[in-house]
Amino acid sequence: MSFPPVAEQLALIRRGVEKIVPEAELAAKLERSLKTGQPLRVKYGIDPTGIDVHLGHTVPLRKLRQFQELGHQPVIIIGNYTALVGDPSGRDQARVRLTQEQVERNAVDYLNQVGKVIDISKAEVVRNGDWFGAMNFLNVLELCSKVTVAQMLTRDDFAKRYAADSPIYLHECLYPIMQAWDSVKIRADIELGGTEQLYSFMLARDLQRDQNLPQQIGVMSPILVGLDGVRRMGKSLGNYIGIGEAAYEMMKKFMQLPDQCMKMYYELLTEVSLESAEQQIASNPKDAKVNLAKLVMADYHGATAAEEAANRWQNEIGGNKSLPTDLPEVTVSRAKAATLKLVELVFNELKLTDTSSDARRLIGQGGVWIDDRENKLTDINAVITLTDGMILAAGKKKIVRIKLVD
Repeated sequence: MSFPPVAEQLALIRRGVEKIVPEAELAAKLERSLKTGQPLRVKYGIDPTGIDVHLGHTVPLRKLRQFQELGHQPVIIIGNYTALVGDPSGRDQARVRLTQEQVERNAVDYLNQVGKVIDISKAEVVRNGDWFGAMNFLNVLELCSKVTVAQMLTRDDFAKRYAADSPIYLHECLYPIMQAWDSVKIRADIELGGTEQLYSFMLARDLQRDQNLPQQIGVMSPILVGLDGVRRMGKSLGNYIGIGEAAYEMMKKFMQLPDQCMKMYYELLTEVSLESAEQQIASNPKDAKVNLAKLVMADYHGATAAEEAANRWQNEIGGNKSLPTDLPEVTVSRAKAATLKLVELVFNELKLTDTSSDARRLIGQGGVWIDDRENKLTDINAVITLTDGMILAAGKKKIVRIKLVD
């Protein structure tokens, strides 16, 4: 196996990475790989807790693709058993637990979506149920004996919940141990993930050392913020762009992205140099956002579909002569952005109707829409997640652009 020079590999690996732990060992591993011709085993685990892979997931997946293109071996762990526990990372309360049947249903489409980012045919794909399902209770006790409660409480999320007297359930404590044991089982050299995974990555090193195995290195990317520009992108928050969504739906969501997030998106989701991205954003934010959307959409739908989606957006929304060019802007608190029912939004918050009855009637008649006239809202009980720059219309003449404020 022939690999690029170590310096060249390091330059690619470091782009869009917030932390490498321990960084001093990465060059040594790459040097050893170069000398022996043995590819590094690069681990990425994903729990099938839902059916949509979104752009937040693709950040470490793109890094995995980089390692693959450098000649290293990607190892994808489908966490069909860790998904039964639920990852507590970055959460202030326990996740709702899924059943095995739900997890299996969710897993069906995952690899098809992941295959849009990396070459699945050249990756190892394993399920951690292969080893956890074979363990008996004595095996579980032996594994748990390697971690203390004091160690577990050093996790930032558990420490915050403990200080706030918020429940920490025992099954949640198993999650980082299981994730770390995955690294032992697949003999990981590198593990990819977000910065909130630091504890699990370091625990994996401890367990590997205990098994007389080489220790892995954690390569951690920043957490991609969602369309609200504040919280992490997530399905449960409704602020995500799914890679399985139609190109035009992706386009509409991209154009709602706050301008201040574009640099992060360019860095983590494209190959455009940061200098070039910054110049584009500074000179024309709208064009920079359109270009960003086309680059990302092309990865999942092809360049032609991306161009068509961008043109359609420009015709129907961005430059549509049927919409006023100077839409009035209405401010809404970010705290309310994901909690407003449609009638409350139209009548109380945006004041687009004189009464709540008028709002209900208009919704029932198909007179309320967001972003384009085809996207009608007809459920008076729907809770709408607002995003910065979203267009909302109530009738033919009352059309506003929403601006979220803190």
